[in-house]
Amino acid sequence: MTKYGSFPGARPRRLRTTPAMRRMVAETRLHPADLILPAFVREGAGAPVEIGAMPGVFQHTRDSLKKAAVDALEAGVAGIMLFGVPEESKKDAVGTAGTDPDGILQVALRDVRSEVGDDLIVMSDLCLDETTDHGHCGVLDAEGRVDNDATLERYAEMAQVQADAGAHVVGPSGMMDGQIGVVRDALDQTGHDDVAILAYTAKYSSAFYGPFREAVGSSLKGDRKTYQQDPANTRESLRELALDLEEGADMVMVKPAGPYLDVLAKVADAVDVPVAAYQISGEYSMIEAAAERGWIDRDKAIMESLTGIKRAGANMILTYWATEVARKL
Repeated sequence: MTKYGSFPGARPRRLRTTPAMRRMVAETRLHPADLILPAFVREGAGAPVEIGAMPGVFQHTRDSLKKAAVDALEAGVAGIMLFGVPEESKKDAVGTAGTDPDGILQVALRDVRSEVGDDLIVMSDLCLDETTDHGHCGVLDAEGRVDNDATLERYAEMAQVQADAGAHVVGPSGMMDGQIGVVRDALDQTGHDDVAILAYTAKYSSAFYGPFREAVGSSLKGDRKTYQQDPANTRESLRELALDLEEGADMVMVKPAGPYLDVLAKVADAVDVPVAAYQISGEYSMIEAAAERGWIDRDKAIMESLTGIKRAGANMILTYWATEVARKL
């Protein structure tokens, strides 16, 4: 008699027989609206500059950034996250360019909003690292340490000028204690109560950020281990999550994505707000480098990596392949 509860009656391979069958029973599906494109704009650039460690990714001019935003919109991408790269001469100890209404990021926000309006969600990186001459995400004290509370004052001002410039969403990414509450208050007190906050809730001190440092022309001296999270810790992320939600985060993020899928899954299980994950520069560059050498199938590896992030619980994925993948989907 055939046993239906176990082999030979039970044959899970029946549901893997054809592409159509596998597609029908797929538990996880990627959609263009899951994707957010991170993009860099370089002040004074006369032409787009390809990032050496990130083949296919560019520091945009203002004009090429607008085109990239339109391309993303037409492909069905949900949003674009903007990072400004100021001229070296405009960097200083407190990141003045980050709060200058005519700073490159604020200019880029206005440019992109003029092109896409409300049809593409325009997000802005709210951090000081691109605009400081020391490359840290905050203001330094007399002993060269990042001063948490002095940094919060700068973040409050940044939130206001970014919202004034047209950001639908601000992304405080510096991992300062109290940053979400301070940013929420700053937005609400200046009439920007409809601007959402995507909290970089679990941002780890990762070796995979390397190519990004080139992308933003980082001037970092030292490391960020006193404010970004220790890769060994998980419970710490859940504590950060509880604090961010209490302070008013509308959405939360885990960064990096691939090496922290366990953290992403725990965060996704714990909340009732949208969860994002950032597939960072090192994740991108590893796949591109291996594919260039013929060691892996590039397109399949990209899709598998994104599917894994979605399967772990991400509602939104920041990825440098956003427009390309959206077109394929």
